[in-house]
Formats: sequence, C-alpha cells, structure tokens
Amino acid sequence: MSAVAWIAVGSLAAWGWLLLGHGFFWRTDQRLPRREEPDVWPDVAVVVPARDEAQVLPLSLPSLLAQDYPGRAEIILVDDGSEDGTGALARELAGLRGGLPLTVISPGDPEPGWTGKLWALRHGIALARERGREDGREPEYLLLTDADIAHAPGSLRELVAAARTNHLDLVSQMARLRVVSAWERLVVPAFVYFFGQLYPFRWVNRTGARTAAAAGGCVLLRTEAAVRARVPDSIRQAVIDDVSLAGAVRRSGGRIWLGLAEGVDSVRPYPRLGDLWRMVSRSAYAQLRHSPPLLAGTVVGLALVYLAPPLTLCAGVLSVDGVAAWAGGLAWAVMTATYLPVLRYYRQPLWLAPLLPFTAVLYLLMTVDSAVQHYRGRGAAWKGRTYARPEAAPER
Repeated sequence: MSAVAWIAVGSLAAWGWLLLGHGFFWRTDQRLPRREEPDVWPDVAVVVPARDEAQVLPLSLPSLLAQDYPGRAEIILVDDGSEDGTGALARELAGLRGGLPLTVISPGDPEPGWTGKLWALRHGIALARERGREDGREPEYLLLTDADIAHAPGSLRELVAAARTNHLDLVSQMARLRVVSAWERLVVPAFVYFFGQLYPFRWVNRTGARTAAAAGGCVLLRTEAAVRARVPDSIRQAVIDDVSLAGAVRRSGGRIWLGLAEGVDSVRPYPRLGDLWRMVSRSAYAQLRHSPPLLAGTVVGLALVYLAPPLTLCAGVLSVDGVAAWAGGLAWAVMTATYLPVLRYYRQPLWLAPLLPFTAVLYLLMTVDSAVQHYRGRGAAWKGRTYARPEAAPER
C-alpha cells in the first residue's frame, strides 16, 4: 500500500476505536439521573462569581431569583473587581424582581497564587458557611454557577433531587451554549463534542473511575464534600477550575456526575470568530499542562483523526488509489455520523456535520495560538488578568 493509504487506514482504525471503545463520547443521552423529591428539602447557597457581567446579568440573574425551590436558599453574588457596575446592577435587579434573597460582596483583588474565579468562590462559600453556622445549620449544598448562566425555574430543585436520590457529592450539567451567529453554529457544538471526547461522560459517571470532569457553569456541590476536598483552596491556581474541582472531589472519595443540560443555558454571546478564539485559546494550552510534547502529540493526533480522512479521500481519488479513497471516505463518514447527535442537541442543521474537519483545523490553530500566547507571557488571559503557569504561583 502507498503511504497515503496507510495514513487513511490508520485514521479509519482510530475512528473505529473512538466510535466503540471511547465511552460512546459522541452520544448525548447523559442527562440528569432519576430523581425523587426528599421529604425535607436541604438548605442551598447559590454562589455566583461575577466580573464585568453587566451585559448578561439581566438575562441570567432573574432566573436564579425566580427559582421554585421548596427549601431554604439564598444567592451570594461575588463581585470580582468589576468596573461596569455589576454589583450595583445585581442589587437593582433583586430589588425589582424579588424572589430568593441576594447578597452582593466584593472581596477585592485575588491574592498571589489564586485565579479570580476561585478567589471569588472562596469568599462566597465562606460567607454561606459562616451564615449557616450562625443559624445553627450550614447549607447542605452549594450551587456554583457562572454569571452568564440562565436556569429554568425548576433547575435547582431538579439538581438537588438528583444529588439526594443518587447519593452524589457533585452534580454538574454542561449548559447549552448560545448558538445564533454563523461562527457559533460552526464552533460551539464542536466545543461540546471535543469536551466529551476528552472526558467521556460515561467514564466520568462510573463509580471508581479515574476520569473526572465537571462543567463550571453549573455545579451542585455537597458542602461536606467541599470541606473534605479542601476546595477551592486545594485548586486555587487552576485555570481549568471545573475539571480540577471534579478531580479534587473524586480523589477525596466523593461521587460525581456530569451530563448535558436541559433548562440550563449560557446567554453569553460569541458573535465573531475572535470572541470564540479567545474563549478557547485562553485555556487550551493549560489543558495540555503547558507541555510542548503534549502539544506536538495533540497536533499530530488532530491531523491524523480529523484532517487525514478528507485529505486521503481526495488524494486517493486523484491518484486512483482505491485503498486510500475507500479508507479515507469511510473514516470521514464515521466522523460525520458521530457528530450528528451533538448537532441535534443544539438543533442545528445536519449538513454542518461533514464540516467538522474544518472546525478541527480552527481548534488546532487556537491550541497552537494558546501555546504561543503562553510563551509570550499572555497565556490564560481573561478580562484583564493573566495567570502564571501553576508551578510558578507562590505557595501559601
């Protein structure tokens, strides 16, 4: 066989394994597990870290204030050094809408060695526990949710019921991201697809599994598990804080669950390619632990798995290489089929599925750019802050 044919066959073999042997990552049936309402609903504190979120807060905060939760719940919004009036707007919305009680706090700039979000969570969780001790009962659960996430009225109720019924310490739903613009249609569903490939949900949800992940936009965490895992202090330097949080909970003996959401939606717009590029590239190299060998392996792997099928198909047709054309075409067909469930979940046209190789090229370039920005001292930059690689952060 020719070299092109060998590449095509190798890519087809890789897709055969991804299709059947990688936790069925491409399926979208991991939704909240069975739920039974408890006799007594536990106390919950909702902690919302927010930095310059005035644009999205009117679309998200009212959904939290309006939660239909039978037990006692409160919202603590942690204003993380905003310069756009986020804290004042939150108070205004709470005054107009009513609902769950809201407290806004401003802890100041993070200490060295902390990311801003985890610094905010630290203070929000501490306040929730302090208030609970004053009342004689700490909140049993903490809902950690981003400021751009809108929740259906029964979201908190469903999360708590799922955690209680299945004895879970952490329940996380990957919010349905906004898909409106052409670039969002091309890039956003693939983001969820690639995340599931990195962390197959079935593997995450298997008791005793090594794979651990969460989606930071919506995490219900048992307070006792947070104390046992020493979070957020134990992960204070983490740029990819949701995966680090899940890992800390699992290592401390906690049970975790991750799935796709219904009724939990991100309202943050990413209308231009540059917006999506920054969203992905700010943490892509951190995902590879700032390792040049891992970066090189990722580039080669993406090229073999996503680029080789259409390229070898075209090369095989042009050179009349039947093996290359057949293997490359079949690999592309399998790839396309595995992308269809995510497109259906996002209610997007299925003709986008064959374009996945092009989207993979964009993600490859974003990952390389993430490494370049890291070595230029601008890695993991977000809303005016740039974080050092973890081992460079001072210890406490």
